Amino acid sequence: MAVVFNADGLVLGRLSSHIAKRLRQGEEIVVINADKAVVSGRRAQLLEFYKHRMTRGESQSKAKGPNYPRTSDQILKRTVRGMVEYKKPSGRAALKRLTVYIGVPKEYKASKYETFEEARKSHLEKYLLLGDISKEMGSKRELKL
Repeated sequence: MAVVFNADGLVLGRLSSHIAKRLRQGEEIVVINADKAVVSGRRAQLLEFYKHRMTRGESQSKAKGPNYPRTSDQILKRTVRGMVEYKKPSGRAALKRLTVYIGVPKEYKASKYETFEEARKSHLEKYLLLGDISKEMGSKRELKL
């Protein structure tokens, strides 16, 4: 049975490092409400960072990448990927055990969610939701449940 995490109000980096650690231990993890995860920092600085990551391949004439995701669930998965040795077979296997959803799917509405209290945003003054970053980057994917 998979461990279900609710990302609502949790800081993206701290949540991702905790998830990466548990994935390396062999657990199956499902993350719900990825669009409600929090990224700490000033709005303008965060949007500039994520938009730059999307367009840096366009600045070179023949460059094909790197391709950076626009949707909040894929951004969270990419963040976890950066914390797992994904170029090794063990890291690829760990990433296959991770499933991320925008919102709460029907099959997980009744299940019990785990949370990671050290990742709460209670101390942050400046932050932005991952869903807002995704919208600013031009994501056309909406919550469909």
